[in-house]
Amino acid sequence: MLRYQYAIVDDNRVFYREAGPKDAPAILLLHGFPTSSHMFRDLMPALADRYHVVAPDLPGFGFSDAPDSKQFRYTFDHLADLIGRFVATIGLGRYAIYVFDYGAPVGFRLALRDPERITAIITQNGNAYEEGLSEGWNPIQKYWKQPTGQNRAALRAFLTPEATKWQYLHGVHDETLVAPEAYVLDSALLARSGNDEIQLDLFLDYATNVALYPKFQEYFRTAKPPLLAVWGKNDPFFLPQGAEAFKRDNPAAEVHVYDTGHFALETHYREIGATIVDFLDRNLKSNATAA
Repeated sequence: MLRYQYAIVDDNRVFYREAGPKDAPAILLLHGFPTSSHMFRDLMPALADRYHVVAPDLPGFGFSDAPDSKQFRYTFDHLADLIGRFVATIGLGRYAIYVFDYGAPVGFRLALRDPERITAIITQNGNAYEEGLSEGWNPIQKYWKQPTGQNRAALRAFLTPEATKWQYLHGVHDETLVAPEAYVLDSALLARSGNDEIQLDLFLDYATNVALYPKFQEYFRTAKPPLLAVWGKNDPFFLPQGAEAFKRDNPAAEVHVYDTGHFALETHYREIGATIVDFLDRNLKSNATAA
């Protein structure tokens, strides 16, 4: 049974979904742009009989507080700081991370800071390699290189309801499998007053994630956490080459590619859920035996 709760972190309310027994191995699920923990609504019940699953909404997303960008630094470092304190607030000790899109640079930062706390990584279209970036990033990369008002304004096209719907449906062969409330909810929350500036700030700061790719890769290479990549191969932003690249630094990484788009859980949550259960059952048990 899913539970819907808030934690107070640095005077901000962080909304989160939680399911499963609290004494079971934990999984922290981190969403991306432009969505929220709502994206895990079908996956969480599939994992909750074996695992303690927790999915927070990042500040500025979903039902978490969205303080004004003049009062809260919308950078990925700051998001990782806050989620690290969220984890401590709700009492998670060691946990696996499921990272998607923006959730990847947040989760990978947590892993760099406290590698001993990370039991495994599941990355679903959560990139850490430059070859995983498609040409869809070109307008954002232009803004990184020339952070002018004109280049910032051009990125507002990513914030429209049409763009959000397109992200959900691009590369999906059967659009009737995608719940319309998913992209309608995301669009409604993006339309809140001031949220556009929050998202544009994060577009600019995403350059810091690419700059950290070598450190993320070093972590995969040296810590060798059990790693599963589950990827929608028709993702217009993160290419399948980014999934395969994890094997370069962690040869034991497992890669599963699905014939769907960016939001792979919308169409393939059953298959992905079964793959995750098999992966964690094998790896977390072996880790416990080794310990």
